[in-house]
Amino acid sequence: MNIVNKTVLITGANRGIGRALLEEALRRGARKVYAGTRGVLQHSDKRVTPLTLDVTSASQIQQAVKEVDTLDILINNAGIAIYDDLGNLEVLEQTFAVNFFGLLRVTNAFLPLLKRSKGAILNNVSLAGLAPLPIIPSYSTSKAAALNLTQSLRALLADHGVTVHAVVIGPVDTDMNRGFEIPKVAPETRQPASSMVLKRVKRRSSPIRLRTRSRKDGEMAYRRHLSVSSRRSYLRPRRESNNGCAETNTNHRRFSTELMLKGELK
Repeated sequence: MNIVNKTVLITGANRGIGRALLEEALRRGARKVYAGTRGVLQHSDKRVTPLTLDVTSASQIQQAVKEVDTLDILINNAGIAIYDDLGNLEVLEQTFAVNFFGLLRVTNAFLPLLKRSKGAILNNVSLAGLAPLPIIPSYSTSKAAALNLTQSLRALLADHGVTVHAVVIGPVDTDMNRGFEIPKVAPETRQPASSMVLKRVKRRSSPIRLRTRSRKDGEMAYRRHLSVSSRRSYLRPRRESNNGCAETNTNHRRFSTELMLKGELK
């Protein structure tokens, strides 16, 4: 599927990766981009249609469905991260409400349109879902669940012609990661998280498996990049000068925002 002349809906489109994805979709020739945000969004491009869309609100989701007549690509990008230690279940519930159940609610609501167009779903998950961070365990757990959900949706929707993709990204320089003093890729620069995400929208989906290294290497990587020790970290981030994203073993192509929007999901 090529993004040119396609209709795209992005949740969490007001800032960070979501805003960069919005701009990238426009740059790649999308016919219309629905920008889902909780607040007011203004944009000079007439192809952008703002949607009031809190992914935890069933009423707002249903209203958004009424405002969208056709849809080719759904990008589930909305997410939250709260510093915690799993001692407060309310934090865990709040995080899952957005990062897991919100993703599923939005996906289910727009499935009829995606089935009609034989479209694509892109779920923005995180490397933390595979190598949990001890300072944001609720976030890490929710992203692990979202990745598993993505694999399940892929299998369920294959016969309907809807492709489903997980985008596994490392640290990106957004408000969510503002407190992390680690190497981060910018969301909107050359070879950004946003640009590399859409690059993959032409290819059919296949299971996303990240390259792994030894458990020892994973621990060393996190001590170096995150200044935290985690004996259970087993995935090693790519070089510090890289694009901040993990690599898939599908043609060894990097998954970041350029891959997301450049139009090559198989």
